[in-house]
Amino acid sequence: MGYWVDLYQAQQRLGGGFLLTRRFVLTALHCLRGLALNEDVDIELAGGERVEGRICRQDKEADLALVEIGAEHQVTLPIPTADVARDGDRWRGPYRPAAHEAHLSGRVNAGATPHLCVGGATIEALQLTADQHLGDYSGYSGGPIEGVGDDGTRQPAVVGILIEQAPDRAAEARAANVLFAATIREAIRRFDHLDVVHLIDVLRPPAPDRPGPDRDPPARDGATPARFVDTEALLLQLDAWAQRSLIDPSQIAELKFMAVKALIEGERNEGGA
Repeated sequence: MGYWVDLYQAQQRLGGGFLLTRRFVLTALHCLRGLALNEDVDIELAGGERVEGRICRQDKEADLALVEIGAEHQVTLPIPTADVARDGDRWRGPYRPAAHEAHLSGRVNAGATPHLCVGGATIEALQLTADQHLGDYSGYSGGPIEGVGDDGTRQPAVVGILIEQAPDRAAEARAANVLFAATIREAIRRFDHLDVVHLIDVLRPPAPDRPGPDRDPPARDGATPARFVDTEALLLQLDAWAQRSLIDPSQIAELKFMAVKALIEGERNEGGA
């Protein structure tokens, strides 16, 4: 069963999104068509079930939004693993706006590079080339981008969220087959609501020989820095405390966010030194 969703208000389809956790759907803000914070939306899961949701966070400059699933709903669908895309990787888009529409796929031209998006923010984004020359990719925004390796054989992991299409410079009314997707790491940086243990891989520096979800764990002398291991251990420890009711759940979420954001900012500062 898929982790991608369709968002509705009443019977009007708004756009796509996907379950980043079992409580939050990540989508492109423009998919919400001007709806305000705290407005209710319906979330249609991949199997056709609808659950209630509420727009809880918006980042207008980055064109990203979070929709919170109602507390009365228990979503049991699998949550995707996350990874970092590399230049030259194959990618695919498992979400499509309707059953008669094409599935998107292609190649990553540039992974995790600065991109000035339409909203005005410079975000970390993937530049993608699509195999399908549709001329108009509207309707696909908000859907997940899965990396499948340079030969298309690696177990898929979500690497970004589709937000923009590049215009065709020769024909203004058309879109080129060049798309942009915000990275999962960018979403973590911008939203403090994410339960991020299963997203820890997006913090590790990309390396050709780094194990993916379907590979053996690294040897002890593998290149995973101690600072990543320590943060992952802290996140798992916070989960253990939550299960024993030693810390309030809202405090757990805040502590997780602070730990991961501190690590991300440390990596950015170190990289820019």
